[in-house]
Amino acid sequence: MNPRSLERYTIPGPAGALEVALNVPPEPLRGLALVHHPNPVEGGTLDNKVAHTLAKVMFALGYAAVRFNFRGTGDSDGSFDGGEGETADALAALAHGRARVGDLPVVLAGFSFGAFVAARVATLVAAERVVLVGPAVGRFPVGDVAPDAIVIHGEDDDVVPLADVLAWARPQALPVTVFPGCGHFFHGRLPQLARVIAGMWRHHPVTPGA
Repeated sequence: MNPRSLERYTIPGPAGALEVALNVPPEPLRGLALVHHPNPVEGGTLDNKVAHTLAKVMFALGYAAVRFNFRGTGDSDGSFDGGEGETADALAALAHGRARVGDLPVVLAGFSFGAFVAARVATLVAAERVVLVGPAVGRFPVGDVAPDAIVIHGEDDDVVPLADVLAWARPQALPVTVFPGCGHFFHGRLPQLARVIAGMWRHHPVTPGA
């Protein structure tokens, strides 16, 4: 994924203008990945390094990557809504992505607050797979996810304790990949994060209807 593949613009959204960043890899496309950024109240935007890493790895896997700024962030109109309005923003960005590249399989990916919103969106649309990095369990009511969801968390996360994520995952019998010695923002570990996600994708293909 490089600047030449990037299109950045605004579309009509539920709260007014909605800023979108779209990267489309060479055809044939494998699907469409919608990437959700961290909490905008705490400075999260579509340019967040973890969100960008998620878009980059999905692009490398053959997915058109759609990032967007939640309402009240960047060039997106509106104000923070705690998840409800942000879910509507995500659905609008997804509809736009589908209009651009076609009705392809959808991957929902998110970091921190964005993982919370991605999990909400997964209850409303059929997703090929869900990828949650540093999900903001305990800070927001993150719901259950599909059993093949990829969940990655840092051992030393001081924003969302690992114990909270394990307590959320345990009733679901949901595996959690833990990065030892890693904090919430995956400083110095982003290339490793991309490699791990790509490896899990290639070695654990999704079987439709399984």
